[in-house]
Amino acid sequence: MINQIESIDPVKELRRTPRLRIPVPFACSFSRLGLSRWRFGDRGGHGVVFDLSVKGARVMSPLLVKEGDELAISIRLPNHPTTMSLDATVRWQQEHMFGLEFGTIPQGSETRLRKYLARI
Repeated sequence: MINQIESIDPVKELRRTPRLRIPVPFACSFSRLGLSRWRFGDRGGHGVVFDLSVKGARVMSPLLVKEGDELAISIRLPNHPTTMSLDATVRWQQEHMFGLEFGTIPQGSETRLRKYLARI
């Protein structure tokens, strides 16, 4: 019983929607929002999306971010012609990997995201 409790992923327990492993990771770009953009002299960065849900994503990037950073992220889903621009907050960070929680998603973007996730 103790081993089962210790093996529970605390981040997974906080998720409200399932996060799906993407068959082929895809690129994204992002920049910090607000005052931290100016404090870090941020010109933005690029990353790779590994996991995705309608509420967030797991991203790997050489740009170091910290928990609480607010980002503007652009992602282009595989086989989709247009880019989605979303606001997100960094919820956890470990070396060059971090988890994002999306802010309010425009209806059209949410529909595309749900359709994409239903196919994988």
